Amino acid sequence: MTGLGFMMTASTVLACGIMVGLWLIQRRTGNAGIVDIGWSGSIPLLVALCGILLWTDQTRTSADVMRQVAATMMCALWGFRLVAHIHRRSHGKPEDRRYATLRKNWGNHAQRNLFWFFQFQAVAAALFALPYILILRNPAPDIHPLEWAGLVLWFMAWFGEAIADQQLAAFKRNPANEGKVCDAGLWNYSRHPNYFFEWLIWCAVALAALPAPLGWIALVCPVLMLFFLFKVTGIPATEAQALKSKGDAYRRYQKTTSVFVPWFKRKD
Repeated sequence: MTGLGFMMTASTVLACGIMVGLWLIQRRTGNAGIVDIGWSGSIPLLVALCGILLWTDQTRTSADVMRQVAATMMCALWGFRLVAHIHRRSHGKPEDRRYATLRKNWGNHAQRNLFWFFQFQAVAAALFALPYILILRNPAPDIHPLEWAGLVLWFMAWFGEAIADQQLAAFKRNPANEGKVCDAGLWNYSRHPNYFFEWLIWCAVALAALPAPLGWIALVCPVLMLFFLFKVTGIPATEAQALKSKGDAYRRYQKTTSVFVPWFKRKD
């Protein structure tokens, strides 16, 4: 079976090449937000590459084929739904405030720093492709119960995130909701249900990867995702912008609504 080290190296090289191309595009357009689409879209490509490499092996059991189909399909559904969502949200709009702020703060070194920022995203894409690759490389002749459990949890989380994104988009499309806080549907139970279900997706993939050799390594992805969401680009930036644009209405929302895990309302 194709070595894990070789597959991770090939994945990283491909991801770095993709990000170099996207960095050149942002130089021309002045919009670094394309990195979000690149990160989401490159992970399914990396998994597909590794699937092709594994498919060249001479011996395949029915379990191998099932893992190949399931892992590739799951990653593709996740990546391309996210790409479509980001594109709809950002198409025709100015550069995301996060990247505009970075560009301003970096001044004359903006392009150099953005290049390495894009390359960091490439390495992160290869890392987050790892759980799927571990599933693909599992040589067991039968599907483990943890793999079935991970598959079921993954679909529940994927649909949950899609529903949360759709509910927020529908709320924003209504002009009557201008300046209001979205508390419809899942947003009534969590201030960030989309982030919660995104994290749950990576928990599900890690769960399905656990029975594979070195499968425990996949646990790093949900841990890293939780760190990114709570400490880097997720919840802090989103809440700061919401407080800036919605003020006291969002403060009341914070007092009554769970920050992450969907739960019942608290009394104000």
